[in-house]
Amino acid sequence: MYKYFPHTQEDLKAMMEKAGVKDLDGLYAQIPENIRFRGDYQIPSEMSEMEVRQLFEKLGSQNSQLTCFAGYGVYDHYTPSVIPNLLSRSEFLTSYTPYQAEISQGTLHYIFEYQSMMTELTGMDISNASMYDGTTAAAEAMMMAVAAGKKQNKVLVSETLNPRTREVLDTYALHQDIELVTIPMKDGVTDLSTLNSQLSTLDGVAGVMVQQPNVFGIIEDYTGFAEACHEQKALFIMDSVAADLALLKTPGEWGADIAVGDGQSLGIPMLFGGPYVGYMCCTEKLIRKMPGRIVGMTKDNRDQRAFVLTLQAREQHIRRQKATSNICSNQSLMALFVTIYCSLMGKQGLKEAAQLSYAGAHYMCEELTKTGRFHLTFDQPFFNEFYVKYDGDADTLYQRFIEAGILGGVRFEDGFLFAVTEKRTKEEIDNLVKIAAL
Repeated sequence: MYKYFPHTQEDLKAMMEKAGVKDLDGLYAQIPENIRFRGDYQIPSEMSEMEVRQLFEKLGSQNSQLTCFAGYGVYDHYTPSVIPNLLSRSEFLTSYTPYQAEISQGTLHYIFEYQSMMTELTGMDISNASMYDGTTAAAEAMMMAVAAGKKQNKVLVSETLNPRTREVLDTYALHQDIELVTIPMKDGVTDLSTLNSQLSTLDGVAGVMVQQPNVFGIIEDYTGFAEACHEQKALFIMDSVAADLALLKTPGEWGADIAVGDGQSLGIPMLFGGPYVGYMCCTEKLIRKMPGRIVGMTKDNRDQRAFVLTLQAREQHIRRQKATSNICSNQSLMALFVTIYCSLMGKQGLKEAAQLSYAGAHYMCEELTKTGRFHLTFDQPFFNEFYVKYDGDADTLYQRFIEAGILGGVRFEDGFLFAVTEKRTKEEIDNLVKIAAL
């Protein structure tokens, strides 16, 4: 039945005895019965190539392609059509990870370029080869701060951090002996006075984590934050939307020690939730605490340019107990995606896309508030995402958006979090406002 499985019945029996179970069902005994699937999988019989294509086209046609005004960490930016073609070039699309430098020069080259671009975008000294996604990059930064602080085990986290990121932090902290403490917000932004009080009264603070723009799309003023952290010997960590850094003050300019976030906004399609790519950058003094790997450029014995793995902190390369992380991956294909996107767009292109997103969001916010049904929740500057309260039945309005082929933002208890990118036209925005005004 399982012709590709090499294990004999004797092998299975020996393994189950070692695991302390009588049969295979015993391995899954802790999984509740009400969530276990007991039916037959709806897998069709073998098909020809043409039939398989037809099947997936039919399945794909069931998806509703909505005009997206939702963000909350994932954004509908334009993807230049040339990228998928360049992704498949043989010198780039090599092995999973570049263990042998001599046969992985293409992979090492673009990772080096990726690192260079991310350091310039964030204003930081060092970038690693990339992480799974933005949330796990934040979790790695949390653990990195604790590792750098040695006996310090508290990390202060702003209430304006995306709740999805906070949930991942909570999961990582659970078995790492890390205590997370929330910095409350005031008028939609992180309260600096409370942070100062927490830093001066709490023992063992290793780091402080904030987000820019924050979960409400607000551009926060982090003046004095880095100084407050460093005075208490805590690291300042900034989680930022990568594309927004083309216009905003960089984490390096704010005095951050670690910069993390998701690179999805750099042209990666939403893809029903992934795969994406997380970035992590830091100051040079933290380079040996950074998880993952760092690619460097050197010269070979013929004086030709060559790329190598300069630092490797994964457990595959060094002793497990010395590894800074044993689960990080370079998400190399997505890092290549970001590298090509940034190369095609250039500095000016990145700025123009960000400016269009900013202008579109502010136009949409003005038009919505003119209806008298929407009110900006916080009187704060925002980038391309804004949180408005709605005077009416928000669930009914959201359904009207869906029926009109619009993904009308992210529903909050009392309103909507709308996001606008350079892909959204004036006609699309006006259509949404028209529906909302009914």
